[in-house]
Amino acid sequence: MATPTGQDASCCIPLTAAPITPDDATELSRKFKALADPTRVRLLSLVAAHEGGEACVCDITEPVGLSQPTVSHHLKILVEAGLLAREQRGTWAFYSVVPGALGHLSDVLRDPTARETQSLAIS
Repeated sequence: MATPTGQDASCCIPLTAAPITPDDATELSRKFKALADPTRVRLLSLVAAHEGGEACVCDITEPVGLSQPTVSHHLKILVEAGLLAREQRGTWAFYSVVPGALGHLSDVLRDPTARETQSLAIS
């Protein structure tokens, strides 16, 4: 069964609830590999927090202190991993977070026992 983001619903089950399929593991691995670089995590954050939820390469090059070609390379990896979407407008490319992509990663990493432990600690 597919979710609104086109993901298999079984992939949204937290890792602690059931083993994931080899295909789902490959897909998740690609996303986590893209996020294993601090520059890409920062770029994803800059795009997500940018006014209107999208950013041009020219808007996010200076904050990370890298050249435009290097930033474009990192953004390409995030697009290929399915975390960002790219739209070409004239000579500039604009990026936005793929709807549901971050929530999907959060769902997979959710540990149901952590929520119970946290609730007990607050009580």
